[in-house]
Amino acid sequence: MVIVDQPASIGALPLTVARDAGCQVAYLPGLAMRRIADLYPGEAKTDAKDAAVIADAARTMPHTLRSLELTGEVTAELTVLVGFDQDLTAEATRASNRIRGLLTQFHPSLERVLGPRLYHQAVTWLLERYGSPAALRKAGRRRLVEVIRPKAPRMAHRLIDDVFDALDEQTVVVPGTGTLDVVIPSLARSLAAVHEQRRALEAQIEALLETHPLSKVLTSMPGVAARTAAALLVTVGDGTSFPTAAHLASYAGLAPTTKSSGTSIHGEHAPKGGNRQLKRAMFLSAFAALHDPASRTYYDRCRARGKTHTQALLRLARHRISEHGHGNVSPEDVPCAAHGGRRLGGRPEQRARPGTATSHNPLDHVTEGLPDHRGAGWAVEGCPLVPGRRAAGNQGSGRRSKSVPGGGQLATF
Repeated sequence: MVIVDQPASIGALPLTVARDAGCQVAYLPGLAMRRIADLYPGEAKTDAKDAAVIADAARTMPHTLRSLELTGEVTAELTVLVGFDQDLTAEATRASNRIRGLLTQFHPSLERVLGPRLYHQAVTWLLERYGSPAALRKAGRRRLVEVIRPKAPRMAHRLIDDVFDALDEQTVVVPGTGTLDVVIPSLARSLAAVHEQRRALEAQIEALLETHPLSKVLTSMPGVAARTAAALLVTVGDGTSFPTAAHLASYAGLAPTTKSSGTSIHGEHAPKGGNRQLKRAMFLSAFAALHDPASRTYYDRCRARGKTHTQALLRLARHRISEHGHGNVSPEDVPCAAHGGRRLGGRPEQRARPGTATSHNPLDHVTEGLPDHRGAGWAVEGCPLVPGRRAAGNQGSGRRSKSVPGGGQLATF
């Protein structure tokens, strides 16, 4: 058996080789591994010690392991594209914040006009050519309208009018303003290039997403488009790892954390952990779903109870996991990947009952007596089979551990 603490990056090749050789594979999260390592004497942090900790944890605490199902080709490609899109998003945010910071420093009125519109091609096109307030004023209204008209035919006049109104509000020149002619155009070109890359990448994600059997289920939900659907598939797959919606909400960091001790300390608090990528996707989809009447009603109800905007959105995201996790499509129209493409639906008594075997789990022999973590999934209710108790098995005996070049560790049994 091969256990890694990094299933991606340097752990991808060892896992592929292990599967090809017929070995069972599992994953021990890095945070869990570090907390387990604190139970051992000594403060040393070496690859050899980490590998020994992973091997010993797999032998004595098998419940800490996570099953690593074989990732399909579509999901593997989506993982790479979604990761690259997130990198581009961070780069776009960095460039945008830098531009807005410079404009705020030297001309706040101009920043209030152009800052919120930096996502628009016309604004970056304008700043690539005229980066300073003096350059904008020198070009004149007519010239600026002609420059941005191909990019924004309907808002050209309105945008330039707003720009000149902002220029007229400030008569004092802050020292160093002349450097904007060099810095702003360069940042604007970088921002425009990143936006163009993201648009091209979105088309690739959409094309790849269409080949996934659960794409129509996810995109049928209000507020879920291609990027969010891809992020959901990458983070939770078909959702069969979660017995209930509450488990999924807890994994996403959307379920409250109970803290109690005796009779004096009790209450529920916002969780600090959870999968941040999944939480971000659910939060943004909840924000985008406010146009949906049902989502808006729930959001307004939360605000009426005194919740802030962010708190109401988080509650809406949690509510959507329970209410809309099955999608808004007919069960007869959506194939279920967990059933090999069979149609969904049927009465509850026609579905599998507890104790029915669903698929072989590579960790069965080290998870005696542990609950099954396969669950209802993203599709309609009852899509994957109802999980039963795993068969008991014998724990592996003996261990060998080794370090992987690059900092990761794997343990073999």
